[in-house]
Amino acid sequence: MTVSLDFARQGDKRNSEFFETYLVRLLEERDRVGLTDLIHEIDALMITVEPGHSIDYVAELALMTPYHYLVTLESEQHLTHILRIDYDSPDLLIREVKDPNTRGIFRSLNEVYPVGSGKPYSRYIGEILRVDNLHEVVRLQREREFRFFNADDVRKLELPGNLAVSKPSPYTHNIVAYLEREPGEPRVYALGVSRIDTLTQEAYEAAKQLQQRLGIQNLLLPIDHLATRVYSQNREVAILEYLSWSSYYYWGSYDIKDQNSSTNVTKSVHSASEFRSPAKVFTANNTPYFVNHLEKLPSPTETFVRNYGPRLHHIAVAVRDGETGGVENIEYVVRSIAEQGKDFLLDVIGSKEEGLKQIFSSASEHSSLIVEYVQRFGDFDGFFAKHNVAELTRAAGVDESLKQLEDSSHG
Repeated sequence: MTVSLDFARQGDKRNSEFFETYLVRLLEERDRVGLTDLIHEIDALMITVEPGHSIDYVAELALMTPYHYLVTLESEQHLTHILRIDYDSPDLLIREVKDPNTRGIFRSLNEVYPVGSGKPYSRYIGEILRVDNLHEVVRLQREREFRFFNADDVRKLELPGNLAVSKPSPYTHNIVAYLEREPGEPRVYALGVSRIDTLTQEAYEAAKQLQQRLGIQNLLLPIDHLATRVYSQNREVAILEYLSWSSYYYWGSYDIKDQNSSTNVTKSVHSASEFRSPAKVFTANNTPYFVNHLEKLPSPTETFVRNYGPRLHHIAVAVRDGETGGVENIEYVVRSIAEQGKDFLLDVIGSKEEGLKQIFSSASEHSSLIVEYVQRFGDFDGFFAKHNVAELTRAAGVDESLKQLEDSSHG
């Protein structure tokens, strides 16, 4: 039996007694009933984009990441493009609704937020986790009062019919889905008619040719982590909830005091490599927005959540260690992509001495997601440097879309 509490704790953030008590109780019970050993790595990530934007987003990802276009699944109301690196890394499912007047639960999660409502379909939906026995996992989770969409709901939402899909989290607004699959079996998503879409294939091929001309195709590695932003009061419960849905463990939390926030990390108990199952990061303000006028503290994380809603903020892509053209690979990758017109929110930060370098792109116009690049040097196996995280958090807080919102509210 896997013991989820055997992993060393990192970080300096103090948690509440509630968190520390239930962290132990929940993980011990998860191990005891067998869920930890039944639930494995992240098999896929699901993202929705605005109508008419999926081909451009596939091309953007084909340039900025190591992903390849595989196939399109067409159902009555959606196109779902499958992107893959290999079976050792998660797939990406890029979903586009055909009719912009279509309404549904995922759109409604955007519509109550001032920036999110401007792109009602642009959002990260959630992860698909591989499981050994779908029926048993769902039975155990339902006994623990976790809720799933029923088969008719899954059909109406046009999600793959071979998934068990949770209701959206009240804390992150993301779902968790389970897919029964043995490690050697192919990933199959039971949804619609499978075909190679000509326009998507052409856009993908053009992007990969550009990636090769730039000389970055071998420098980009799989996803390192996924970072979700939540309200300050939901930090601890969001972490505990995800640990209950998954087989991840609590790696630890760091207090980023000069940005009035914390970064909280969970990792897979089964996969030492984040490339196989990316770390899940939860970022939250230390204080709620309504005390900012009293404390005069920065509030980039809470501001983001108030404007977009709780959601995934960025996908971090690893960059191979080493140098190209006399500069570190991350610098070479960022310069090459920036020359194609992609904006970044700040310069590359960090250093070889600190162990890693990082940078945020601007948010994608198609999905509203940021791509982070991270290069670790030598045998550095840490997750981040506190100075880096503070700078990244600050930069994301002055993203152009938020500045425009603030300007309009003061006008």
